[in-house]
Amino acid sequence: MFVEPVAVYLHREPVDFRKSINGLAVIVEAEMAMAPLSGALYVFCNRMRDKLKLLYWDASGFALWYKRLEQEKFKWPRRWPDQVIELSEQQLHWLLGGYDITRMQPHRSLHYPHPS
Repeated sequence: MFVEPVAVYLHREPVDFRKSINGLAVIVEAEMAMAPLSGALYVFCNRMRDKLKLLYWDASGFALWYKRLEQEKFKWPRRWPDQVIELSEQQLHWLLGGYDITRMQPHRSLHYPHPS
């Protein structure tokens, strides 16, 4: 059962995407100075900005969600004074939907006959 997160936090710097739940939870504690068991949703991006991982605790265990873009890149905030950025639920939906959350421009839609 998915529980709505109490807050959404974006880790601004790219992370090594070989990391899974335990490695990302360590980043939440050590770099973000936050509690991975808080119920908040933590968003991470890779260096190429074509993949996202979302980590959250849902009271019975961790969940990890992954998204890969085929041709575009996520518009990741670079010039930000803090290492951690708090997002509204709407900004998270915009980010996942391919919008540049600072300029409100979407990725172009792709249509393939089948995955390859």
